[in-house]
Amino acid sequence: MGETILRYRDDEAHDEPAVTLDAFLAGQTNANAVRIEAGDDARALLAHLEQLALIEVSFPSFRDGRGYSAARVLREAGYAGELRAAGDVLVDQMPFMRRCGFDSFAPEAPVDQAALSAAFARYEHVYQRAADGAVPVWKLRHP
Repeated sequence: MGETILRYRDDEAHDEPAVTLDAFLAGQTNANAVRIEAGDDARALLAHLEQLALIEVSFPSFRDGRGYSAARVLREAGYAGELRAAGDVLVDQMPFMRRCGFDSFAPEAPVDQAALSAAFARYEHVYQRAADGAVPVWKLRHP
C-alpha cells in the first residue's frame, strides 16, 4: 500500500495487510485486518469484531456512499478498532466520514493539509447524533 495513511487514533498503527472479507469468512480467520469492498455486507463481521484491529472500507468512487453505512453498522455494533476509509476519499468528505466512525484514511490522491484542516474546522456544531459522539447543537440549546 503506497498511499499516505492519515490516522486519528492514539494507538499503534496497524501495518498487517488486510485480507478480503470473502477470504476471511472462507477460513482465513486468523487475520486481524479485513478489507470490505463496496457491496460487501459489513454485518458479516459482527461476530468477529473483537479480534479485528483494522477494518478497511473501500471507496471505489467518491460518489459511492455505501462505505458510510458500513462504518455506521460496525461502530453501532461496538467495533472499537481502527476503521479506515480507503480509495477515492476526498478532503471534503473526511469530516463526514469521521462522524460515521472512520478514524483513519488512505486516500488515493495526495492531500492538501491546509484544505484538510479547513474541512475539519468548517462547522463548529453538528445537527444530529453520530458515531463521533459530538453533542448536537439542539441538545446544547435545550439540555
